[in-house]
Amino acid sequence: MIPYATIAEAEAAIGRSLTTAEMIWYNYTATMPDQLVYHHNILFVFVVFTLVPLPIALIELWFPRTVAPYKIQPKLVGIRTGLPLPSLGEMAAQLIVYFLIEDYSNYWIHRLLHCKWAYEKIHKVHHEFAAPIGFAAPYAHWTEILILGIPTFVGPAIAPGHMITFLLWIILRQAEAIDIHSGPTKFIPFYGGAEYHDYHHYVGGQSQSNFSSVFTYCDYIYGTDKGYRFHKTYLAKLKNLDDAKEE
Repeated sequence: MIPYATIAEAEAAIGRSLTTAEMIWYNYTATMPDQLVYHHNILFVFVVFTLVPLPIALIELWFPRTVAPYKIQPKLVGIRTGLPLPSLGEMAAQLIVYFLIEDYSNYWIHRLLHCKWAYEKIHKVHHEFAAPIGFAAPYAHWTEILILGIPTFVGPAIAPGHMITFLLWIILRQAEAIDIHSGPTKFIPFYGGAEYHDYHHYVGGQSQSNFSSVFTYCDYIYGTDKGYRFHKTYLAKLKNLDDAKEE
């Protein structure tokens, strides 16, 4: 919410007249809570991801023979669309590989985003949520959305399968991203979950811990979960002290 009751106050604080764009922005957001302004990013991502591919999809539907020679899926990526459909075992095996590849790739990209320059210029936007909610999953700088999208497609490029497997993978990956920003569960072994990622957001810009997106083995192997483990141990001690006092 803009901390100025009138345009005159805003101009006095800035020391100049507002531009046309600033006038429009003031009129639109002056009384709007910051969280609601932040959530506009979700609408932006939805519109961009819907409208940008739409012309290409329509061209493919209307002129399939013209487009076919230029499509890379059957030649380079190898994602198939015909019969037979993959078995449940084949799909499960490929999905596990996709998660492992995505997790390892995402770990290093996420860790690089916490370098001083990358954090200040790009990743800081996502960390505006110190206690994230599900809608915070896609809330990020547009550059980060593009960069962190790469690991999602590395697995299918290395081990291509059927389009059904690919679509299921995208659904599961997005569901996992939402879950670690709000989900209360931790049923999968080595899966960090919301509690694990909440610590990363809680520490914020100083965080050099809990970079993994799905599992926790990378943080354990490279020693970037020490702060989190110390934090949990400390909280457990405090809880034990409180329990002892109550007794």
